[in-house]
Parts: sequence; structure tokens; C-alpha cells
Amino acid sequence: MRRSTSRRAAVVGCGVAALLAVGVPTAFADTSTPATPTPSYGAITLSPEEAQQLCGTMLPNLLSRTDKMLTRINGGADVKGSVAWLKAQAESQRAKGHGDRADRLEQRATRRASRTADLQSVQQRLNAFKTAHCEGK
Repeated sequence: MRRSTSRRAAVVGCGVAALLAVGVPTAFADTSTPATPTPSYGAITLSPEEAQQLCGTMLPNLLSRTDKMLTRINGGADVKGSVAWLKAQAESQRAKGHGDRADRLEQRATRRASRTADLQSVQQRLNAFKTAHCEGK
């Protein structure tokens, strides 16, 4: 069974909140300056090991996932889950006399098509981060 996007977002949000709850008190308790400076990427400060893991493992996985999502969304009518496939399914359901089901499928197709701009934006930001911080490491 697949988790819905809102459930996945809630789990990630709780994880981030837990990390902040653990990390914030210790950050305020430690008032000494670190012996070696750590690289800072935006508002987040990473240790060299964390930066290496991010650039070596997590970033390629995120780029791969966004590529796969964009490929699926923009696929033809034969690609299950694509906008064209959803529209074809809606037409099939409408031809069978299932207007409500066809309307829901068309709404899903519209929502899915609107996600391409978001995914392209995420992909650009990930590539920019990779170019700025991970090349040559």
C-alpha cells in the first residue's frame, strides 16, 4: 500500500521537528567555537562527512527521482500514471457512462500536469547546489 503525499509530508515534518528539538538545545548549550570551520550551505551548516554523504548519496538519488517523475508525467498514453494515460482513462470511463469517475481522473490529470513546474524548479535547485558545492569533491 502506498502512502499518500500528505502522510509522507507529515512524517517528514515530524522528523524535522524531532531533529530540531534535539539539535537546538545542544546548539545553545555549546558556546565554544569549533576548532575547524565547517562548510555552510545556505542556513544549514554541515560537517565534511555530512556534505560528502549529501553530495555522494542523497543528491544523486533526489535528482534521479525527479527525473523519473518528470518522465512519467510527460509520458504518452501507454505510460501508466502519465497525464496522457489519465486523460485516456477518463475518456474510457466517460464512454462507459461513468461520468463521476471520468471527472475525477481529469482532475488528477490537471493536478499532475501542474506539478511539472514544481518538479522542474526542484531539479534546477538541486543541479545548482550540485554545481556550486559538490563538483570536484
